[in-house]
Amino acid sequence: MKNNQFAIETVDSATELKELRAIHFIDASIDNLDDPLAVWKVLLHKTILEAKSETVFKQKLNNYLATPTVALGDFLESQQPLTNEIFYCVALQLLQFDVDSDFKLTEPLTAMKKIQLPVITDPIQSKADLLHAWYLLLCTHTKNGQTYLDKLTQDGYFVSFYKQTTQPLFFNGKAQAVFDPHQLIRDVVYVEAPLDTDQDGKRDLLKVEILRPQQTEQGYKAPVLYTASPYNQGINDEAGDAAMHNVDVKLQAKEPNQLNYKDIHYAEKSAPLPAKRQIAGEQKEADETFAMEAPYTLNDYFLTRGFAVVYAAGIGTKDSDGIRDTGAVSETVSTIAVIEWLAGNRTAFTNKTDNVEIKAWWSNAKIAMTGRSYLGTLATAAATTGVEGLKTAISEAAISSWYDYYRDGGLVAAPNTFQGEDMDVLATEVFSRMQNPGDYLKIKEYFDQVLTIMAKDQDRNTGNYSHYWDDRNYLNNVKNIKADMVMVHGLNDWNVKPRNVGNLWNALRDVPVAKKLILHQGQHIYINAFRSLDFTDMMNLWFSHELFGIDNHAKELLPDVLIQDNTQPETWHTYEDWQSPKDSHQIFNFEAKELVPETVPVRTAAASFSDHLDPETFDFYKKHLDVWERDLLTTNHDTTGENRLRDNRLIFKTSQYDQDTYIDGRVQLQIRVAVNEPFGMLSFQLVDYGDAKRLTVSPTILASKALSGTYDWRRDNLREFTLQKETTPWKMITNGHINLQNRHNNYQVDELKANDFYDLTVELQPTFYHLLAGHQLGLVVYATDFGTTVRGNQELQYSLQINKCKMSLPIK
Repeated sequence: MKNNQFAIETVDSATELKELRAIHFIDASIDNLDDPLAVWKVLLHKTILEAKSETVFKQKLNNYLATPTVALGDFLESQQPLTNEIFYCVALQLLQFDVDSDFKLTEPLTAMKKIQLPVITDPIQSKADLLHAWYLLLCTHTKNGQTYLDKLTQDGYFVSFYKQTTQPLFFNGKAQAVFDPHQLIRDVVYVEAPLDTDQDGKRDLLKVEILRPQQTEQGYKAPVLYTASPYNQGINDEAGDAAMHNVDVKLQAKEPNQLNYKDIHYAEKSAPLPAKRQIAGEQKEADETFAMEAPYTLNDYFLTRGFAVVYAAGIGTKDSDGIRDTGAVSETVSTIAVIEWLAGNRTAFTNKTDNVEIKAWWSNAKIAMTGRSYLGTLATAAATTGVEGLKTAISEAAISSWYDYYRDGGLVAAPNTFQGEDMDVLATEVFSRMQNPGDYLKIKEYFDQVLTIMAKDQDRNTGNYSHYWDDRNYLNNVKNIKADMVMVHGLNDWNVKPRNVGNLWNALRDVPVAKKLILHQGQHIYINAFRSLDFTDMMNLWFSHELFGIDNHAKELLPDVLIQDNTQPETWHTYEDWQSPKDSHQIFNFEAKELVPETVPVRTAAASFSDHLDPETFDFYKKHLDVWERDLLTTNHDTTGENRLRDNRLIFKTSQYDQDTYIDGRVQLQIRVAVNEPFGMLSFQLVDYGDAKRLTVSPTILASKALSGTYDWRRDNLREFTLQKETTPWKMITNGHINLQNRHNNYQVDELKANDFYDLTVELQPTFYHLLAGHQLGLVVYATDFGTTVRGNQELQYSLQINKCKMSLPIK
C-alpha cells in the first residue's frame, strides 16, 4: 500500500494556526491549555463526532491503542509524556489503517514512511509542536484515499458550519465542505446559441441544468464547474445498434491522388443566422427545475465547497433545439454558448416560449470544464476557441482529433469494443430529441438527411483524412487556448487511443498556459476515487487557485507530468515531460524472429505471412476476440494444438533486457513490404514478453460506496488497480495500423503495384512503459485486426524485406 499525495501545501506556523482556528480545531477550549497532552485530548474530542457525552467519548477513546499494551483513554489519564511514536501510532488508527495487518504498534514511524504518509520528524514537546503535527495529520490521506479532514467531513464535522456559511472556507489551500448539499437550488434555463442547426429559422435554444449553493440567493457569487455531456439527457441505444456498420467488408484499392494539406484544410465559413429573439422581459427566478441530473462524482464533491455545477447536453438533445453532427464546429459553438452565458456574454431564457431573459447573476464568471470521453472532448474543443470566462479545462480521456478516434493511417479503425461505430452512429445515439416523440416528429426528416450526408462525408470506403476530418481536428486551433489545461488519460485506453492526448500535449508545448498531464494504467475510466493518488485533492487545489484566486502554489505543487508505473501497484512517478525530444533511441534491425541491435549484421532477406483464414476459423475469431488476441501474440502451441494464426503474423523478439528500461513516446517503424494485390494494410503490436503478475487495466473496487464529498451525500466506490492473481506471459504495450496506399500521410493516396516492395514509416500509439529486466520486447506484424480494422478475409500475401526494416525505440 502506497500513498501518493501532491496537493499538500506547506504553510508557515502562523497560517496553520489561523486555519485551524477557522475550522474550529483551535478555540477557547484550546487557548487556555499549554500541555500538549491536554491539547491532544481536546482535539481528539472534536473528531469523535458520534459521542454526545463524556462517557461515550472515553468509551470510544479506548477503542484505540496508544502503545501495544495501553489503550488511548487510559494513556491520556496516565499523564505520561506524548512522543512521536505514540502520536503516530494513534494517527495510523485514526487514518483507518489496521493494527498488525497494515502496521505494527511498535513501529508506527516505519509504517508512516513505508506507506509514504507525511510525518513530522522533530520531537513533539510543546503545544505548538502538537498543533503542527495535527495540521499535517488533517491533510494526510486515510487508508480509503481521502484526507483525514475529508473523512471527518464525511462523518459530519462541518454540519455545524452550514447555518453560518456565507463564503467558502479554505484549509491548506483547498475549499472545504461548509455548504449544505441538501439546500442546493436546481434551475433549468435555455441558452440561445448562435446556431440554427435544425434550419427552422430560429436560433437553437439549449437546455442547461444548474445546481448552485443556496447562499447565492444572499449575494454569494459562485465559480462554476461545467460538464458538457451529450449523454446527459439520455442515449438511444437501440437506434445506435441498428445504425452500426458492417465491418466484414473487403479492403479496396484506392484511386491515387497528389493532394497536399492545403487541398483538404478546413476553413470556417460564416453562414447567415436568424435574428436573436426579442427579449420580452427579465426575471431572476427560473421557471423550471429538475429532480436529478446525470452526475459526475468529482462535481458532486465540489457542490458542497462553494462551487456551482452546470450540465448541458447541447444541440440535438432532449428539450434542446438543433441536431447532432458529431465533432462539427456547431458542437463547439453549442458548448461555449453556455460558457458565454455563465460569463455574462450571452442570453438565456426561462423557457422556450415566453422570451423572458434570465441572467447567470449568481456566477462569478469563472468557469472550469470537467468530464471524460465525449465530455472531455468538448472541454478540449471549448478551450481551443479561447472563450472568455473559461479559466481551466480538465479533459479526461478526450479526443483531440476525431480522425484519430475512428481512423488510423488511412484505414477505418474502430475504437476498442465498438467495431462498426462511426460518426453517424454516435450522432444517432446521442440525438435524444428522439425520446420526445412529439418533438422528434418535427425534426426526424431533416435529421435523417443530415445522417445521410454524414455517412457520405465520413467516407468509410477510403479511410482517408479529408476536409470533413480536418473540420473535426481540434489540434488546428490549439494556439487559441487561453485556459490552463489538465489532461488525464489511460495508457491502456484503446477507446480514445493515447495518440489523442499525445498530440494535444505536444501541440501545447509552446502555448503560454499552464499544462499538467496525468497518465494512468487504466482503460477508459475516471480516476477521482482511487486510493493511491490524491486526484480529488489535486483538483481542489487547482480549482481553488483557478476559480477562487487562492494563492496556494497549485501550479508549482502539481507535477507537470505524473505517470503511474505499470509494474508495481499504487506507484506514481513525476517527470518533466512525456515524449521528450531529449530521449535517446534504441535502434533494432529485423532478423528472422528477432530484433537485433543496429550494430548486428542481418542475415535474413525476407519473411512473409498470409491474411486469409478458413471460414470456420474466421467466424470463430470474430466472436471470440480474446482468443484471437491470445493466438496472435502466443508463440507456442495453445491448449487445442496448432496455433491457428501461425501463418498469419510475424513475431520478432529482442533478447532479454539486462536492466529495467523505460519506453517514452512514439515507437517508429521503418518497413519495406510487398503484397500480392494493388491494396493492403499492416497492423503492429509492441508486446512485453515475460512472465509476471501485471496490473489490472480495469480498477478493482476496494470498498463499495465508501467515499463522499460531505456528510449524508452521494457516495462513490473506492477503486484501485491491483495485481492480477495469475501470472501472464505477455502484455500488449501499444499498436498501430496503416493502409499501404497512405505511405506518406493520411490524405495522400499512392499507387500500389502488386508484388512490388515499398518503404513506409509507421508511428505506433505513444506510450510510457516500464519494461522489467529479464523481459523481451516483441513486435507482432500482421494485417487484419479483428477488433479494429475491416475484416475482408481476402487472399492477401504480405512479404517483408527484412534487411530493410528497423524499429526505433524512444528511451527515457
